[in-house]
Amino acid sequence: MYHIIVNPKGGKGKSLKALKKVSQILSDNNVQFEVHYTERAGHATEIARELSHQADCKILVMGGDGSFNEVLCGIENFENVTLGLIPCGTGNDFVRASGHPTNIKKAMDVILKNQPQYVDYIQLSHGRSLNVLGAGMDVDVLLKYASMKGNGTIKYYMALFHTLAHAKFHRLRITVDDGEPMERSVFMIGIGNGKYIGGGMPVCPDAQIDDGKLSIVVINELPKNKILGAALRFLKGTHVKLDAAEVFEGKKVLVEILDDSQFEADGEILPPMPQLEAQIVSNQLKIFR
Repeated sequence: MYHIIVNPKGGKGKSLKALKKVSQILSDNNVQFEVHYTERAGHATEIARELSHQADCKILVMGGDGSFNEVLCGIENFENVTLGLIPCGTGNDFVRASGHPTNIKKAMDVILKNQPQYVDYIQLSHGRSLNVLGAGMDVDVLLKYASMKGNGTIKYYMALFHTLAHAKFHRLRITVDDGEPMERSVFMIGIGNGKYIGGGMPVCPDAQIDDGKLSIVVINELPKNKILGAALRFLKGTHVKLDAAEVFEGKKVLVEILDDSQFEADGEILPPMPQLEAQIVSNQLKIFR
């Protein structure tokens, strides 16, 4: 049985149009399916939690990184579940890293014809992340984005350039694996299973979704007159070559907040917390790929 989880208000009607195509394709292939409409934030997590107790449950998630995250956070029995990703979001950053097609028909071909493969995810102190989590600049951008009208990639870049013009630095203590804690004043930190944020910005350019490692990119405090130039390098992933950059790999990382900073995971701002531990998890999450 295929279970489709879809936000009927997603993408200003884009999700419902895509649902018609998906339903037709499944019907044409004589595949049984059931549609579950989300009614509120976090509802996809509740639906996925209940479905994950059914044997051989195939969950098709129609949405973007936020929807994928909600479903991931709900899975309680990974052995039962295989995810199918149907991109209907704004950024679609995880599928950009995973190589999933954004075309609906091609995405359904992957689901109906390809075998499941394991991909990694990030287990957090509170919740999970499929793509990228971070603190610093990316949270500042999301806070500004939320205060602006409209939506989409253009709005994101408007929020980004506003944040760059009013850049601030954040005090953090970072511990990778069992290494020594490192206190830093940072412009941003990105912790990646996937590579991209913001609709295609390769913030963690070396990340791979199935290598069993976190890619941790730290951009330390730098002169404010160099911030714009440094930020432009994010667009191509060359920011990791800056003098202010540090790049680490590890299985886990602990980030402690030493000021008023917050964290984000897969584009969603997390509730304020003094620290966050992130650990890569392999060979649990199955995805049609």
